[in-house]
Amino acid sequence: MGGLREVAASFVVPAPAGVAIRDRLRVSEADAAVLTEVGVYLGSLAAGDLAERSRQGLAHDAASWAVRKRSLTGRSSARWAGSITKASHDQWALARRGQAAHTAWLRGQIASIEARLARPLGAKADKRAGRARGYASRGEWHAKSRRLQTLKDRLALVEADRAAGRVRVVRGGKRLANTRHHLAAGLNQQGWRERWQAERMFLAADGESGKRFGNETIRVTDTGQVSLKLPAPLAHLANAPHGRYVLNAAVAFRHRGQEWLDRVTVNRAVAYRIHHDVVRGRWYITASWQRAAAPVLPLQAALARGVVGVDMNDDHLAAWHLDVHGNPVGEPQRYFYDLTGTAQHRDAQIRHALTRLLHHTQRCGAAAIAIEDLDFTDGTSREKHGRNKRFRRLLSRFPTAKLRARLVSMAAEQDIAVVAVDPAYTSRWGAQHWQKPLTTTTRTISRHDAAGIAIGRRALGHPIRRRTTPPHDDQSDRRGHRTAQARPDTRRREETRPHIPGPRTRCAPPGSGAKAGDQGAQHRSEHPAEHAFWQQDSLPLSL
Repeated sequence: MGGLREVAASFVVPAPAGVAIRDRLRVSEADAAVLTEVGVYLGSLAAGDLAERSRQGLAHDAASWAVRKRSLTGRSSARWAGSITKASHDQWALARRGQAAHTAWLRGQIASIEARLARPLGAKADKRAGRARGYASRGEWHAKSRRLQTLKDRLALVEADRAAGRVRVVRGGKRLANTRHHLAAGLNQQGWRERWQAERMFLAADGESGKRFGNETIRVTDTGQVSLKLPAPLAHLANAPHGRYVLNAAVAFRHRGQEWLDRVTVNRAVAYRIHHDVVRGRWYITASWQRAAAPVLPLQAALARGVVGVDMNDDHLAAWHLDVHGNPVGEPQRYFYDLTGTAQHRDAQIRHALTRLLHHTQRCGAAAIAIEDLDFTDGTSREKHGRNKRFRRLLSRFPTAKLRARLVSMAAEQDIAVVAVDPAYTSRWGAQHWQKPLTTTTRTISRHDAAGIAIGRRALGHPIRRRTTPPHDDQSDRRGHRTAQARPDTRRREETRPHIPGPRTRCAPPGSGAKAGDQGAQHRSEHPAEHAFWQQDSLPLSL
């Protein structure tokens, strides 16, 4: 067996620094027509600005940014121009990060295929020597060699684009653009056109501290009144002074509404985005702002009242409460969810499971939740689990990043810390040391429940294995070794046993007697007196 990899230290996940809330806009037909016209017009300006930013590539600087902003100011306003140019820059930067990630993925795939092509057919992997396994058949080897050339050509194109500063962005979404050529059942060309237009609209404005209610472009008052500054060519649509349009609908943010109200009443910056859901036929407004960075709670302080260890699985969360000493308390808890269906359904399922988990943590009195720091980006590759398509599909649909981000944001509102631990060997060692001892005739412990204990103990800083079992009734090893042995640096591990006081009887209590401190006398089968050197006197010859 190869050596075990080093386990990384546990850490407290910092709370999110941003907040976003959403509410529905129950607009009239006239308001919807105005919003659509403004959004489509500003969307066309945003598309042109993004194209200009992409053409500049790596040669972009502050002067060129100012030129783009002045060009848009005459066709909209200074505030709309600032929002559009900033959104274009952020989109270009996001595309660059995606381009870098795609380049790294291509290089990893090429290296993995080349390593497997160099091995003989059917060769097994050798982890100790760092050798990959060979392909199973000649046909698979030939298909992978062709795929290798395809990946190399693709990598050359991506590297050329990255060196030139070119990015490939589709405003409205690449998936929706491809759907135009593969219209599904219930979606005709007119329905697709409405979705495409809604996705390409631009109705977003950054906030500015010191301005009225924290935003001059899209303003939401403390009473919920919504108004927006119209672009110069659409000023004839205004129904309020200074070229503004006031919607008939009012908003009332239910979630974190008091926090939002505290900001707008003191004119602190709040960013807004208005978008149209064509499928539901509804308009929504999203408010977002930044929080002050909260100090990260020290690990020992977060674990002062125990922890709830959580093992994340494809269909449920397995949780178990542990005290500060690492002992499981109470019964294991399982919170199921269904990851099939639409994205909204999966998101609702995850939120419901996490809400139940947080309520359980509060009832237990713990102030921390321990989870694994999972990352399945490498596990979804074809070369690692090529033949096991079911397992690859499972890893691909498992929302590790979304689940962890949502748990951190929801736990921060409940003053519960989230501790991330290294996922190495938690399932294996948990099943080895905890599954069988905790299983009774009335309670069946699963491998996932045992993994939750292992995760919690690792967060607390305890070893995953259980404490040493009591000694046998004798010192013989016929019943097998103990579960754990004392380490060589453990103090007093080889000293004599202390005297245990008790009632006076004819039997000498343990630890007393002439040979109480004689360790050899405690080992009955190999007492030194039985094997000591002795010499018999010679017999007299007269006998």
